[in-house]
Amino acid sequence: MELTEIKPMMEQVKRQINQVIVGKEQVIDQLLVALLASRHVLLEDVPGTGKTLLAKTLATVIDCQFNRIQFTPDLLPSDVMGVTIFHQHNSQFEFQKGPIFTHILLADEINRATPRTQSSLLESMEERQVTIDGDTYRLEAPFLVIATQNPIENQGTFPLPEAQLDRFFIKIKLGYPDKEEGKEILQRFRKEQPLETLGSVISREALVEAQQIFTNVEVDQSIFQYIVDLAEETRRHEDIVIGLSPRGTQALLRAAQALAVIKGRTYVIPDDVKMIAPVVILHRLVFSPMIGRSADGETTIMENILTKTEVPTEDIKGDQV
Repeated sequence: MELTEIKPMMEQVKRQINQVIVGKEQVIDQLLVALLASRHVLLEDVPGTGKTLLAKTLATVIDCQFNRIQFTPDLLPSDVMGVTIFHQHNSQFEFQKGPIFTHILLADEINRATPRTQSSLLESMEERQVTIDGDTYRLEAPFLVIATQNPIENQGTFPLPEAQLDRFFIKIKLGYPDKEEGKEILQRFRKEQPLETLGSVISREALVEAQQIFTNVEVDQSIFQYIVDLAEETRRHEDIVIGLSPRGTQALLRAAQALAVIKGRTYVIPDDVKMIAPVVILHRLVFSPMIGRSADGETTIMENILTKTEVPTEDIKGDQV
């Protein structure tokens, strides 16, 4: 596969998703960036905005196995990973795989599970493997965790710690539809569920191959410097206690590469970094107590950082896809 083949492939996926999801073009692009980068997604918004529907739609249009786990306070790590069972008839232990052994895992309302269960996902998300009773089992590629959570309701929830938030490649907020989109949603879902008529448009093998080659996209030295400058700006900002880590800068670079390919280029430009930076960076920062839980305050700080950081102005050229 060539880089030139990735853009039309992702456009096919996007067209299928658009048959179910109304509007949200930028959100879909961000989700496709995570899919191509083979990294995990946290969908955060109030109930009823389409978080679960978006995850199910993505899994439907790619030829991959899909499992869903409804996270609750009584969910145990073994309910996610699996358990070893002793069979008396042959006096042998046998491992029964849990729902995490899939390609696309929807972790619905992840913040309702206890920290013990939440942390059991860490090895799987980072190392793409599961260790049970000393035995290690590899997870088949592609492996993508799409977790959802409600940011408003606090009762009966366990907020994700910073270490686990950092495992999520991007954090997306869907938001409410505008008036025209709201009307289109009512019309589209008036009689039937569009998701039921969708089919897969790309194979698992093609997706895995695309995930393996997209990093061949060219990156100029000025882009590396721009990402480092953004990180440094977060680390010295007066309203940020903990700035962007080196792992965060690597995630930003990978996201910019994926976005460049999806947009039809074989090279990264500063706008790729600037466009994807908020969803990659914001959830990795720890803000001062004065900022509180105000999403608007955090967004304003991110905008100020992007405005303040000098953008490379030299020509960055490459082969157009």
